[in-house]
Amino acid sequence: MKKRITVVGGGAWGTALAVQAVRAGEDVELILRNPDLADRINTKGENDLYLPGVSLPGALRATTNYDGIRDSDAVLLVTPAQHLRETLTRFAAHWTDDLPAVICCKGIEKETGALMAQVVNETLGNVPVAVLSGPTFAQEVAAGLPAAITLACEDRVLGKRLVDLIGTPEFRPYFSTDVAGVEVAGAIKNVLAIASGVVAGLKLGDNARAALITRGIAEMSRLAVAMGGRVETMLGLAGLGDLTLTCTGTLSRNYTFGVALGEGRKAKDILAERRSVTEGVHTAASITAVAAKYGVEMPICAAVNQVANHNADLRSTINALLQRPFRDELESAD
Repeated sequence: MKKRITVVGGGAWGTALAVQAVRAGEDVELILRNPDLADRINTKGENDLYLPGVSLPGALRATTNYDGIRDSDAVLLVTPAQHLRETLTRFAAHWTDDLPAVICCKGIEKETGALMAQVVNETLGNVPVAVLSGPTFAQEVAAGLPAAITLACEDRVLGKRLVDLIGTPEFRPYFSTDVAGVEVAGAIKNVLAIASGVVAGLKLGDNARAALITRGIAEMSRLAVAMGGRVETMLGLAGLGDLTLTCTGTLSRNYTFGVALGEGRKAKDILAERRSVTEGVHTAASITAVAAKYGVEMPICAAVNQVANHNADLRSTINALLQRPFRDELESAD
């Protein structure tokens, strides 16, 4: 018997996940805010705003009506992280206590410093929560190219059920119980991808990028542990895997934003040209505040925040990082 999956968010990643759920044999509904786009998806079989050129399966239904959420077996939440609270507040009356919320957006709420699982609990109550995160570009997933991803859930039985619900031979979810660790990794990798783009834009070399990725994992690990996650998760798909992809792949919005910064453009001008959200810009500010709260030193993320959100001089910021004191590699403070 087919299961019903609702995907909330009609951007590139939400659309790709909806395609994957259809491919897994499920009955899928994609909820958008834009009625014109919903109509075009249903009539033309293409999300021409966020995933142009990708033919969508006829079984995928787009809608702006969220009454059907209560009849779903799982809901994939793929709205931008900073909009999740407002979205779930609108949906709360339609949610049942046993309906799993699968978080597929990556970030830390700017105003509160909350991880997305906390936002879900504060808006929907004690509903089942899982997190889906890992090295997955939307275009490749939608095309059916091979990918592996982490699905984290504290409830092992539910987690394994969700893995079976969305997994296929080409889209392989690996189960984890480390919800906090997977969330922290997914949020921080966007910030580090901006830094990696800056390295490329300034032509600082592959050595510098390798150093950045490695020291970025150190920052990621320190904050993850402080927030209840595990170091091992940082070395898996949600950590090293996703970080490597977004720090090297030109399909990454955060990486290309950093490249443009490195080439001398202003953050506000780059963002003004974009339809899709560059999540790492918001998360850089959130991470800086959360790191201060937990007493965790994260110099790379702090530098990205200064450049992306406070117009700090790029060369001076990089020089300050390079002039930091030498330390033992495995020290807890960088």
